[in-house]
Parts: sequence; structure tokens; C-alpha cells
Amino acid sequence: ANTAWAFGTLGAPAPQLFDAIARASEQRISSFNEQNLANTAWAFATLGTPAPQFFDAIARECGQLVSSFTPQHLAKTAWAFETLGIPAPPIFEVIAHETADSNRRSSP
Repeated sequence: ANTAWAFGTLGAPAPQLFDAIARASEQRISSFNEQNLANTAWAFATLGTPAPQFFDAIARECGQLVSSFTPQHLAKTAWAFETLGIPAPPIFEVIAHETADSNRRSSP
């Protein structure tokens, strides 16, 4: 996660490295926390690196953890999926639910 994030931050495409990260991470995705998921997805999207199987794994793991994401993690992850054109219903459903709850709490 940190390596992908660093390359994304630098804007340094590294297709072979990102292929290796995707393959290795798919095997260990259940050990990723919310920040790891968000930052890794963000890095792939920032560099325009599609990895459909890896993003499928991220989506499955997000389905388990998405309710504990911070707003920043939700935004980064949703942005990554949208940027790469990959559907992510669990993420968008939680954002819609949280937004509706927030609006109800702030209404007079």
C-alpha cells in the first residue's frame, strides 16, 4: 500500500511494479485496513492503472469494511473506482446513506 501510494504521489507510472503489487495484494487483501484500501485504490487510479481483478478484490473487501471508513477513505476509494470506470455499489451506497443521515441530523 505504501509503495503504491508513493508512486502515485510522485506521479511515477511503473506498470510492471503495479502489476506485481496487484497480484500480491489480491492474495493479502483481507489484511488491508481502510487506509490501505483507499490509498492503494487511489494510487492505481491516479496513475491510470486499471487492474480489474485487483479492484474486484478491493470491492469485496470494502463490502466488509466500508461502514468503518472515514469520509476521506470513502472519498478516495469512490474517486478511484469512478476514475477507472469500475462499479462499486457498496461504497456508493454507504456514501448515499451517510449523506442522507447527515442531512437529517443537520435539518432544523
